[in-house]
Formats: sequence, C-alpha cells, structure tokens
Amino acid sequence: MTLILNNREITKILSMDECIDALTDAYLDFVSGVAVTRRRSDTLVPSGESIYGLKTMDGIAPSLGVGAVRINSDIVTWPKVGDSYRRVKVPAAPGSRYTGLILVFSTETGEPLAIMPDGVVQRMRVGATSALGTRYLARTNSRTAAIIGSGWQAGSQLLGLLTVRPEVEVVRVFSPNPENVGRFCSDWSQQFNQNFCAVDSLVEAVQGADIVLCATSSIDSLFEVGHFEAGMHVGSIKPPEISRQALQLADSVCVHVGHGKPLLTQADDLIVPDHSGGRGWEISDEFDFAACPTLPELISGAVKGRVSAQERTCFVNDLGLGLQFAVVAGITMRLALSAGVGQDLPTEIFTQLEHP
Repeated sequence: MTLILNNREITKILSMDECIDALTDAYLDFVSGVAVTRRRSDTLVPSGESIYGLKTMDGIAPSLGVGAVRINSDIVTWPKVGDSYRRVKVPAAPGSRYTGLILVFSTETGEPLAIMPDGVVQRMRVGATSALGTRYLARTNSRTAAIIGSGWQAGSQLLGLLTVRPEVEVVRVFSPNPENVGRFCSDWSQQFNQNFCAVDSLVEAVQGADIVLCATSSIDSLFEVGHFEAGMHVGSIKPPEISRQALQLADSVCVHVGHGKPLLTQADDLIVPDHSGGRGWEISDEFDFAACPTLPELISGAVKGRVSAQERTCFVNDLGLGLQFAVVAGITMRLALSAGVGQDLPTEIFTQLEHP
C-alpha cells in the first residue's frame, strides 16, 4: 500500500526536534558520501500576466531506505511592496490552493511508499536548517532575537530558534504589515513564555539583538551593513535578504551546501525579476558563496563555528535540497505509520507491468 497524508495530519505528528535531529544525521551522511542530493531545477514559461514554474529537487537517504522527489507546479508573481519586490505564489488551483507534492520511494523495491503535500514539510525543514546554523554560529548567551517577517516561514524560524536557543527571553518581530505582526506575536505568545514585541521598523527590531532571522519573500536585500553589530548572528532563508556589503563585513559566512542558485531553464525572451536586475538569485553572482563553509561541514566538525563573542556571523540558506525532503518526509511517513495516520491506496495504482 502507498500512504497518503495531508498537511493537517503532518502538523500533528511532526516536531521541530525530530526535524533537527534527522537533518543532523543526514548532513553527516552527506559529508561521508552516503546520502546524495541533486541541485534544485526551475523551468519557467509565461502564463498570462504571471509566470508558470515547474520546480523539482530530489535526494536519497539510504539510512532511512528512501528516495524522494519534491515537485512544485506554481503560478508566480513579483509585486512591489514598499521599497522592495517580492516573489509571491498565487493559489490558482481550484479552491484557491497551491500545488506542491513529495513522492517517497523505497530504495529496496523502487515502489512509491508515500505521497504528501510539501507545505508543512518544507516549512519545517527550512526552520530546522536555520536552527542548525544558529546552534553553531550564535552566541550561547543570546537573550534577544529579531524575526524579520511575520508569515508562514517566520513561524518555523521561531520554532527552530527556540528549540536550539530556549534561553532567548525577548523576540522582536517586524514586517511591513502591522496587522500580521500583531497576530504573529499574539499567536506565538500563547505557546511560548518569551516576551514577544511587535516593532515598527527593521532598525528597531535588530538594534541590540543577539540573533536576527530573516524570513521574507523579498528579492531585495533587507539586512544592511549598518544593521550588523559586533557579536550578532544573522540568518536568512534565501540569499537576497542579506546585502552583499553585510556579507562582506561578516567574520564568518556559512551556507547550506553551496549550490548558490537553482538550475534554470526558461522560455526565450522571458524576463524573471528574481533572476535579473541585480535582484534575487543574482546576488549569488556578486558574493562567492562557493568559498564559504557549508552546514554539513560545520556539523561534522570539519570547520569551526563561532570562535569569539565579538564575531559577526551569517548563515545563508542558499538553496534547499532534495535530501531534506527525503529525510523529513521519510521520518514523517514513519511517524504516520506508527500513529495510524493517513490513508492507504493500492500501490498498483502507481506502478505498472510495462517496462518504462
């Protein structure tokens, strides 16, 4: 049988602790050459006033006995909000829904073991990845944190932060939408004992903060060199959020695995805002991410993390990995089977007698 899960079920069974632990093991396997991953691939064509994107990434986690493919079928726009441009997916599928799937396969038989949406899994793996960067690069006596952003990804950044740095006492939150910020602080203050503060500007959020985590849809830089104080750790969920000048000021910049940007295939004469005009992925051409230590190297001890209290450190989640989806979806599948969660469909629906 092939297990079918939905996001509601995944939310109930998947914890941040489990994601962090599973990814830690996976990165050690990656460094040793046991686990493998493929660089993300984006294929783009025009779709009316928007752009249609087919995004794929895959990886294999032999320790879990699974391989996985993540597929996104997206309608994408780039509106300007305030002074910056954002990458915004449109929920254009019937019922105002998004399309993103994870297919989990057995490395022993090749059969499809599970199919699930990617929304919760991708959020949790991003939060766990940033949390690992924070664990190795932020000061252990950090007490004040700033979250830049108040949306879906900002929540998992907070979860990851408080998992690895529970000693944080104050969390300041800023985004251009005060209503979202207020709701974010109210919702999370019901789950945690930290003091959540909604602030009116990015400067107010980051000034004096020990840890700053950027979790936005912006394709323009937000965190600038003037914001970067001695002893501060700054994290981002994608390269554009931290300016090149701020990265150059840092004493240490660690990246996810150094892939930099996705493989890109697009229709002729198509202009994509986050691949042009000095925005988005083009920052990867301006800063040498390939020369930076990677998170797997940090976790394995091949490179050192923070070595002094005054260091300015950065973690840039330069690109997501198919391996992350194999690992997080793999443990989610195991948790679901143990809890008796999800629906079973005959595997014959997804397999065939004919030679492919």
